[in-house]
Amino acid sequence: MCQGCHGETGMSMAPNFPHLAGQYQRYIERQVRDYQTAKRADPIMSGMAAGVTDPQDLKDIAAYYASQKRVIGKPGSDKNLTAKGRKIYFEGNMEAGVYACSNCHGEKGDGKDAKNNVFPVISGQPKEYLLKQMNDFKTGERRNDPAGMMGAIAKKMTEAEINAVIEFTSGM
Repeated sequence: MCQGCHGETGMSMAPNFPHLAGQYQRYIERQVRDYQTAKRADPIMSGMAAGVTDPQDLKDIAAYYASQKRVIGKPGSDKNLTAKGRKIYFEGNMEAGVYACSNCHGEKGDGKDAKNNVFPVISGQPKEYLLKQMNDFKTGERRNDPAGMMGAIAKKMTEAEINAVIEFTSGM
């Protein structure tokens, strides 16, 4: 069922679905469990997640996608927007209380480590998907981040800052 949206090798062909290839196994498992318990909501994913009833099946699915080759992003076409996004990604915006994305998502947008189930690989993800996630965190529609960390940061970001970070991150 997963490959219908996320692709056989975890490379989604649709811009509104995340690439799962190379994502951390424990992060994938946690997200599916969050859909199952309604900590995270999406009409399609919640239904799909409900179909994964065997814990070993979830581990196997997540391990499969984690083992696939991760996507390499294509640099954005807007050089100024990419440069602004790079600055925010690595330095944040201390005046607004926006911490650098790299603090949690790593220097290369690849999260922290394989044991991590909190900080996902975000580099190379589709722009449309990243934008929806940032806006969902900003509005509070998505609340499955530890201690509301992403929501608090997204709320402090302007639309222009979010777009800049996405332009940079999707091209990493």
